[in-house]
Amino acid sequence: MKKLIVVAIFLLMAQFGNAETLPRKEYPRPQFEREQWINLNGTWTFDFDFGQSGENRQLYNSEHLGKDITVPFCPESKLSGVTHTDFINCMWYQRKISIPENWKDKKIFLNFGAIDYWSEIYIDGKSVQEHWGGSSSFSVDLTRFVTPGNTHNLVVHVKDNLRSGKQTGGKQCSRYHSEGCSYTRVTGIWQTVWLEAVDKNGLKSSVVRPDIDQNQLSILPEFHNESDNILEVVLKDEDKIIARKEVKCSNSACIVLPVKKPKLWSPESPFLYDLIYRVKDMSGNIVDEVHSYAGMRKVHTANGIFYLNNQPYFQRLVLDQGYYPDGIWTAPSDEALKNDIMLGKSAGFNGARLHQKVFEERYYYWADKLGYITWGESASWGMDINDELAVRNFISEWSDIVARDRNHPSLVTWTPFNETWGSRESTYPRLIRDVYNVTKSMDATRPINDASGDDHILTDIWSVHNYTQEGNKLEEQLEFKDGKEPYRNANKNFLAVYEGQPYMVDEFGGIGWMKAEERKNSWGYGNIPQTEEEFYKRLDSQIKALKNSKHVVGFCYTQLTDVEQEKNGVYYYDRTPKLDMKRIKSIFEQIPSSHTNLK
Repeated sequence: MKKLIVVAIFLLMAQFGNAETLPRKEYPRPQFEREQWINLNGTWTFDFDFGQSGENRQLYNSEHLGKDITVPFCPESKLSGVTHTDFINCMWYQRKISIPENWKDKKIFLNFGAIDYWSEIYIDGKSVQEHWGGSSSFSVDLTRFVTPGNTHNLVVHVKDNLRSGKQTGGKQCSRYHSEGCSYTRVTGIWQTVWLEAVDKNGLKSSVVRPDIDQNQLSILPEFHNESDNILEVVLKDEDKIIARKEVKCSNSACIVLPVKKPKLWSPESPFLYDLIYRVKDMSGNIVDEVHSYAGMRKVHTANGIFYLNNQPYFQRLVLDQGYYPDGIWTAPSDEALKNDIMLGKSAGFNGARLHQKVFEERYYYWADKLGYITWGESASWGMDINDELAVRNFISEWSDIVARDRNHPSLVTWTPFNETWGSRESTYPRLIRDVYNVTKSMDATRPINDASGDDHILTDIWSVHNYTQEGNKLEEQLEFKDGKEPYRNANKNFLAVYEGQPYMVDEFGGIGWMKAEERKNSWGYGNIPQTEEEFYKRLDSQIKALKNSKHVVGFCYTQLTDVEQEKNGVYYYDRTPKLDMKRIKSIFEQIPSSHTNLK
């Protein structure tokens, strides 16, 4: 993939030093990459506002706050330099931003990877925009509020009320100490912040849909402003141009690129085509250029089977919660994101269920590049699924998430909810149907697992959780018997009945393994094995049970790494291996991707 030159970076050096020292300095949106951008990570000033009096004190006018924090790491994390782990209901961030003079006549956007949960953006004391959603990316159009060649004061006001039930929180603990399967909280900015210059008639977004049945790639572009300019789209295999087309810059355009004998994307062969968008004015000058990529692949379900590229495919997934000892929700480096995927592949998994957290786009980039299927999930825990405001907040946040990530070939399933045990007939069925239909309207190319672990209402995949530790009992429970519903986790009169969807055990295992000195305050599922050999035998019996259960077409093992007190990962929290990983890999790979059960 072509590396783009970061311009105007000298403006950062006065405040942060050499750009190479910036935390998370890589471009954060690798499927929509521009040349003119400025990374705003690094040292900001901040203050907590526990009394929520900052507006009365006019902190939005502050040009310096009392403490320093390293963005994009949350204040609870070590990497932020703050490490405040008590509840943070309100805080303020501040820094100066310098706008390059050569950005004149451009649209200027301030982009946030994610802020948990509510935020309001101020420029020079003026409120510019609010945002709701702890996991969704958003852009702020600063064009009317800043002047190229000038320096402006940026203030970000944040509120986070995890215990309100009105917002998503994922695995953030609602009590002071982490406990059970809930961990350290995340507040405020936790993904990269950056400035970007875009031509006023530039490309706003694109929806990319591979069609391997007709050997073509369809693209639906959207522009900041429709014009008589021309959009040129080029699809490349390294230096070879595969297809090229020009269309008028209209939001009605549908670009179809023929791809003869396409190289298909799969975990076994993760080929990516380069994709270049160029907006040209009437004189042929390039006024906007975006670099991207695409994978030619198809996923669908039929007759109880999950298909990849029209072939039955068994998903050997691992539960990945995306927590880091020093960054909490934020990976310490881009290499750390890549390494987590390599660890999963080294343990015998062909993908991951990304659990109760919306992973940043750089993770999906590495999954696309390395060949690793993923399930995209919200951080739905913490919200009251029966509360109307919580539901309204969820649908808008989830819609933004789907729009952001739907072009990634590695992402094969949407999972909006997990373990919705508190569901009530008065509200829950409508919520699930609405979320299912909204998701399908935005992306009809992927199956939807409406609620992982049952409480199913409308779903393309029938998922269950089963932590039975003995392989023979697990196999017995998963047996399909004529005239009876298969094993499920919930049985309420308003839930759907099984209708032959692909049946997947998308949580199982969770075998605890930890150092002797950690056993008092840690946990895993079942009794802790007394020896390594006992661990291998138990895991082997569970995999054999799934292999013998002919209707099971995919699994997700809990989990990739330990997370704080939950020590049932195949790796320690610091990503070092616990056991003989070659042996672990051989056990999981007893079920090949082309498992005979699927024929």
